[in-house]
Amino acid sequence: MALAEAGARGRLLRWPRVVLFGDSITEYSFQENGWGAYLAERLVRKCDVVNRGISGYNTRWAKLILPRLITESTSADNIAAVTIFFGANDSALKELNPKQHVPLEEYAANLKGMVQYLKSVDITADRIILITPPPLQESAWEKECLAKGDKLNRSNATTGQYAQACVQVARECGTDVLDLWTLMQKNQDFSSYLSDGLHLSTKGNSFLAAQLWSRLENKLSALPSLLPYWRDVDHTNPEASLL
Repeated sequence: MALAEAGARGRLLRWPRVVLFGDSITEYSFQENGWGAYLAERLVRKCDVVNRGISGYNTRWAKLILPRLITESTSADNIAAVTIFFGANDSALKELNPKQHVPLEEYAANLKGMVQYLKSVDITADRIILITPPPLQESAWEKECLAKGDKLNRSNATTGQYAQACVQVARECGTDVLDLWTLMQKNQDFSSYLSDGLHLSTKGNSFLAAQLWSRLENKLSALPSLLPYWRDVDHTNPEASLL
């Protein structure tokens, strides 16, 4: 059978997508032992896990980009889940990092606007997960800043305010939320979760992956494996199994 004929006979194979939208913590998530790579491995043959992390970005910039990533013409039923993971840059201290800083109220409004946009293109609230910024280990991040000739430009207390705002937006919008800032500090020293005080270490990636999977598993567990297991293909008439 010619390839063109086979294509005409068979239905278009469309993998559902899980879209990861965020800053550098998302961009780096496909590195070795990254939380995005973990999800992709868990969902192979069920979903494409799409990395749309953009290092250094804040919600002010992200809200402008989101409609260019997920458009009205995008089939909403093909998107299984979307994570929105910003705040580590928004919460930078204004006087020391004015370029990335976004005021707290605007940050909340931007998150809410992005959720409302997704809903407007028929991505329902149960498919949206907000993720708060992780806690900041100030002494480690200060070393990174000093190495670049800068002063410590973030604080854990301020990051916590942004995390609380993220949780509140999720509550108001009816979406799920993963409160990393709180969970990572619960009854433990959180420094081992971070590689440089801000970004995730291998342990931090594993922690986030496990927490996120516990929320995604119920949403995605019913998705079938795409294409039959190889032992189930009729080798004498593969067209019957595959088209």
